[in-house]
Amino acid sequence: MKILVTAKRVEDPESKIKVKPDGSDIVKEGLKYKINPFDEIGVEEGLRLSAKHTGEVVVVSIGGKEVQEQLRHALAMGANRAIWVNHTGPLDQLGIAGLLQKVAEKEKPDIVLLGKQSIDDDQNQVGQYLAEFLGWGQATFASKVESLESDQEKNKVPAVVLSADKKSVQVVREVDNGLATLEVQLPAIVTTDLRLNQPRYASLPGIMKAKSKPIEELTPAGLGVDVAPKIQVLKLASPPARKAGIKVPDVATLVEKLHNEAKVV
Repeated sequence: MKILVTAKRVEDPESKIKVKPDGSDIVKEGLKYKINPFDEIGVEEGLRLSAKHTGEVVVVSIGGKEVQEQLRHALAMGANRAIWVNHTGPLDQLGIAGLLQKVAEKEKPDIVLLGKQSIDDDQNQVGQYLAEFLGWGQATFASKVESLESDQEKNKVPAVVLSADKKSVQVVREVDNGLATLEVQLPAIVTTDLRLNQPRYASLPGIMKAKSKPIEELTPAGLGVDVAPKIQVLKLASPPARKAGIKVPDVATLVEKLHNEAKVV
């Protein structure tokens, strides 16, 4: 079983994000970066599927040379090899999906795992575009019934369940009023939600092994993809400052303010 997983480089959510005075971008000096948390969950799920069904996990990232840090992180977790699409210019979701389409056509995986969204722009589009471009079935917002404290989680049991004939997978996905279970024919696209699993830490032996694992370099031109953005970001703005809270002496006063001032009860 071959599993292709994305590993986007994003700003560490613990960093303090500031918008440039002209609104053209964020201030990047001094920021720390990490693998997108939703993608890290995808890497973990891929490793669990590979361990159970004897497969290969290939991780892919798009960006400048700096994304190799995130690829090495995924390799240290246990991924077998990595693909780096070297591109330093702007990208929109259509361009990203177009590049991943060509990588998938080249690698011919049984399943592609992507984070449901990246925490920098929160678009939640690439997985859906990719499924359409490839003509594959998709299951978005993959989650599971069991909690992250369950025995299944402690034993690293994959929540994406491969059928006995290995031609489909069952995916539990989060919907507005609960959970829904889908069966998707392979090859397929699955996007991962927060409650799918708890990613493992990279061990010291894993970190050492990752240094010698291969990273294949590709380019948009070599893949034959026009990545000129169809969408342009005109301006960024910081959210308005939140008003300071107040203390109330008792419950009656709280209810009165919620009713008459906030008008929420």
